Amino acid sequence: MLDFRLLKDVRCGVGESPVWDDRRKVLFFIDIKAPAIHSVRLDGSEHRSWAMPKVVGSVGLGESGRLVVALERSIAVFDPESEKLDILAELPGEPATNRLNDGKVGPDGAFWVGSMDDRPQKEPLGSLYRVDGRGQVTRVLDRFCLVSNGLAWSADGRALFHSDSRGPWIDRYDFEPSSGELGNRVRIATLDETTGRPDGGACDEEGFYWSCGVSAGRLNRITRDGKIVESHPVPVPAPTMPCFCGDDLRTLVITSLRPDNPDVLAGAPQSGSLFIAASPVAGARIGRWADA
Repeated sequence: MLDFRLLKDVRCGVGESPVWDDRRKVLFFIDIKAPAIHSVRLDGSEHRSWAMPKVVGSVGLGESGRLVVALERSIAVFDPESEKLDILAELPGEPATNRLNDGKVGPDGAFWVGSMDDRPQKEPLGSLYRVDGRGQVTRVLDRFCLVSNGLAWSADGRALFHSDSRGPWIDRYDFEPSSGELGNRVRIATLDETTGRPDGGACDEEGFYWSCGVSAGRLNRITRDGKIVESHPVPVPAPTMPCFCGDDLRTLVITSLRPDNPDVLAGAPQSGSLFIAASPVAGARIGRWADA
């Protein structure tokens, strides 16, 4: 079992989108509805935060050193040094009840981000977008899920995993790294509350997919065909996304959320914080957005 310990007691409402910056040697992450972007070193020091003007769904690293940011229904660029935030593109056609959610930079140098129905009673209104370094937005999949989540690419860049946290399913696509084309969608798993509804995901160098079981307090390691081969308990009931960090990508960090339940919080008061563990396998390296 992985031995998770507290990295930073931040107690985010909805902690998400951890991204390891190998140049700055910091981990970026977000608190979706605060809304804010944060950064911290892997020893818990130098914690910084930046308030955002709208709900922030996810972030990615740019070649320029800036961050690409999913803000409600628009794409922005943020410079952590100057603290300048610029809106790059709006996403036309998104329902007013939707917001952007999980996003990650793919091996094609584009930022991939999905949307979700933000109402309690959700409808399949979530779409998937590809945003290139110039800010050109392409809707790749239209209104096909409830809560778009779990984006992660295999180490060779030829498989894309995607989940619907309320589906609750995980799909795998063939992916062409040079063009960003998707094909051959395969439903590899349908999970439940006990095994862990699939939230954020990450891939390791051996081709496995790691999924935070947000309903079960677990981190699941899954084969490309959907079999859970490892299921690790974590210190809080609602982990949201794993991230491989460090120079060798053998450190795992997970974000988490704070359930709206006083009894749950009494037993897990550090919900919403960051937790860290040594990983037995290196993660797949994440690309940078081609904005330079």
